[in-house]
Amino acid sequence: MATGSIIASGFERQMAALRAFFGRRLRNPVDVDDAVQDVWLRSHRHLASGEIDNIPAYLFQTAQSVLTDRARRAATRQEARHETLEDFHHPVEWITPERVLMGEEAVERIIARLGDMPERTRDIFVLHRFENIGYGEIAMRMNISVSAVEKHMMKALRLLMDERA
Repeated sequence: MATGSIIASGFERQMAALRAFFGRRLRNPVDVDDAVQDVWLRSHRHLASGEIDNIPAYLFQTAQSVLTDRARRAATRQEARHETLEDFHHPVEWITPERVLMGEEAVERIIARLGDMPERTRDIFVLHRFENIGYGEIAMRMNISVSAVEKHMMKALRLLMDERA
């Protein structure tokens, strides 16, 4: 039997015991397999050297080191203060017919308000918000000052936000 397969079979014989060891000590059952894998990664090279006489003792000493390192890492990162990403923390807003209708009505109101704006104000708003053109370039194109562009933008936003319209 090759050395690699001897090592693998020695490790496999201890896997159930390692899982039980971690299962009793780790809060999250999902972390158990990760911890077992950490033991394998840390011990593989040393086991392959053939210098380890008592493989189970070595594996459990490595497992204890994995637990210690995980506890240090958790303390450093303050993992106990972290919150999980659960659906109830971040509720999903479903697209309902009512929400679609409300959105369509809002778009219609904005289009109507854009149509009611003075032409120059509307053009400046469209150039800036929809075509991503800066105030300086708009001022050059329309042969007005940057201050005038700013005033038209404020006017446009005021007209769009006006609840009476």
